Amino acid sequence: MATMESLIGLVNRIQRACTVLGDYGGEGMSLWEALPSVAVVGGQSSGKSSVLESVVGRDFLPRGSGIVTRRPLVLQLHKTEGGSEYAEFLHAPKKKFTDFASVRKEIEAETDRITGKTKQISNVPIHLSIYSPHVVNLTLIDLPGLTKVAVEGQPESIVQDIENMVRSYVEKPNCIILAISPANQDIATSDAIKLGREVDPTGERTFGVLTKLDLMDQGTNALDVLEGRSYRLQHPWVGVVNRSQADINKNVDMIAARSKEQEYFESSPEYGHLAHKMGAEYLAKLLSQHLETVIRQRIPSIIALINKTIDELNAELDRIGRPISLDGGAQLYTILEMCRAFDRVFREHLDGGRPGGDRIYGVFDNQLPAALKKLPLDRHLSLNNVRKVISEADGYQPHLIAPEQGYRRLIEGSLGYFKGPAEASVDAVHLILKELVRKSIAETQELKRFPTLQSDIATAANDALERFRDESRRTVLRLVEMESSYLTIEFFRKIQSEPEKKSDPPPNASGPNSDRYSDHYFRKIGSNVSAYINMVCETLRLSIPKAVVYCQVLQAKRALLNQFYANVGRREKEQLGKMLDEDPSLMGKREQIAKRLELFKSARDEIDSVAWK
Repeated sequence: MATMESLIGLVNRIQRACTVLGDYGGEGMSLWEALPSVAVVGGQSSGKSSVLESVVGRDFLPRGSGIVTRRPLVLQLHKTEGGSEYAEFLHAPKKKFTDFASVRKEIEAETDRITGKTKQISNVPIHLSIYSPHVVNLTLIDLPGLTKVAVEGQPESIVQDIENMVRSYVEKPNCIILAISPANQDIATSDAIKLGREVDPTGERTFGVLTKLDLMDQGTNALDVLEGRSYRLQHPWVGVVNRSQADINKNVDMIAARSKEQEYFESSPEYGHLAHKMGAEYLAKLLSQHLETVIRQRIPSIIALINKTIDELNAELDRIGRPISLDGGAQLYTILEMCRAFDRVFREHLDGGRPGGDRIYGVFDNQLPAALKKLPLDRHLSLNNVRKVISEADGYQPHLIAPEQGYRRLIEGSLGYFKGPAEASVDAVHLILKELVRKSIAETQELKRFPTLQSDIATAANDALERFRDESRRTVLRLVEMESSYLTIEFFRKIQSEPEKKSDPPPNASGPNSDRYSDHYFRKIGSNVSAYINMVCETLRLSIPKAVVYCQVLQAKRALLNQFYANVGRREKEQLGKMLDEDPSLMGKREQIAKRLELFKSARDEIDSVAWK
C-alpha cells in the first residue's frame, strides 16, 4: 500500500511534468485537471500569504500593496527527516535556495519574466518545492487574490480576469478549495466563501479558514463561524492567528510564531475548547490527510488519462516510423529465442516464480466484491421506484394476480448495474497483464541489446492483450445478459408457495384516494426482487473471475505472441535484419518520446499498485 508521501509525491511529479509539457489545464482532455489539488483562494488582505507562510514555517512570499500574486504558484512541500531546509524551482532545477529571501526574489523575477514589469497576470504556473523537517507532505496552489477594483496600471478587466483564473481552478471537481476569510469582516461578504458557494454549493470540496481572530473587536468572537452555525461546510472550519505586521517587521521566527499561535488558542476563553483543531499546523495536517484521501478516490480517472497519454505517445512513435525489420535463417532463430526468453519470464510472473501474478487474485477477492457491495440497488428497489416501475409496467390495465412485467423490469434494471463491476474486473486484470508484459521485457536480459525488438514484442503482446480483453469483456457481459434473458422460475415458485404472514391492513387502505396497492404489497415485491438479485450476485461473483481467467490469463499464457510468430515467419531477410538493429537518425527523437512515455508509465505503475493492492 502506497504511503501518503508516495501518493502526494506522485501527483507532484505529474504536475511538474505537465508544466514542462505545457499542460496547465483548461484545454481539451487535460491531465493537469484530473489531478487532485488544493487551491488557496481569498480576497486581497485576507491573510492568504500569511497562512501559506505559517504552513511552511518560512518567510518566502512577495509582499506589497495591490495584486502581488500574478501567476499561480504551485507550492510542493516535502517533509524530510532532519537536515537543512531548502527550496527548488522547476525552472531552475539544479539550483538549491537555502536563503528564503532569495526565494521571494526569484518568485518576483520569474513572475516578471512572463508578465513583464506591468501588473498583468498569467495562468502559467511557477513550481516551487520546499524540503523541510517542519512541513507535512502537501501541495498547495496559491492563486491571485480576488479584488473588486483595478489599480493604476491595470486594465479594467483585471477584476474579471483574476476571478476567471481562480474560477478555472476551483470549478474543477478534483480541486479542493481552501477559502481564506478574515474574522474581522462579515463572513457573508467573504470573496472566497462567495465563490466557493457558487462552484461547490454543498461544501464538499471547501475548507474554510478564518484569519485575524486576534484582531476582532473586543467582546466579539467567531465561534458561530468556527462551529459551523453561521456557514456550514462539510469540513470543519480552522482558525489561524498570523504574525502581526510588527512581528513581520521584526523578522519574528515563523516557528516561534507557531508556538505563539498555539498559546493564543489554548489560553483563549472563547476558543480554548477548540485549540486542538486550530492553527496553521493543524490545518496543514488536515489538508494533507484529505488530499491523500481524494487522490485515492480519483485513482481510476487518473489511470484513464495516463493510459490515454501512453497510447498517444505510442501512436506518435508509430507515426515517426518504426524500423522495418529484415532477416535470414540465423536472424529468425535469434528473434525466436528472444521471444521464448521473454515468454518464460512472463509465465514466471503469472505462475508465482516472480511477483505480480498474485495481484490478479486481489482483483477477484477484493475489488470485485467491494464493487458489487456498492451497487445502488437500495435506491433502485426503493418503495417509490418499485411502485413507479410496477405501475408503468401495468399500463392502463392493472395486473390481475402478480405483476410479472413489473418484476421483469425491476430485475432487468437491477442486473444492468452488474455490468460496471464486471467490466472493471476485466480492465483491472488487463492493466495488470500489461504491466507484467512491461516488467517481463525489462527483466529479460537477452532483449536489452535489441531495443527495436523489445518494442515489437511489447506492441504485439499489448495488441494480443487488447484482443483478450475485448473477448473477456464480451464474455462477462454475456454472463450478466444471460441472467436477464432467462430468470430462475423455481425461485419465484418457491416464494409463491411460502405462506405470507398476515398483518392488519393500514387505515383507509380501501379509501377512494388510496394507491392501487398498499405499501406493504410493493415492499414485498421489492424484497422478492432483492432476494433474487442477491442470489444472482453470488452467482456472478463466482463466475466472472472464471470467465476473466479463461479469456485473459490463460490466453496470455498460451497465445500471447502467436500472432507475432506468424508475422515474423512471413517476413523477408531484410525485414528481419532491421528488427535487430536501430536507425541512428531516429534515436534522438525516439529517446525524447521514450522519456515522456517512461514518466507516464512510472506514474501508472505506482497508481496501479495503490489501486488494487
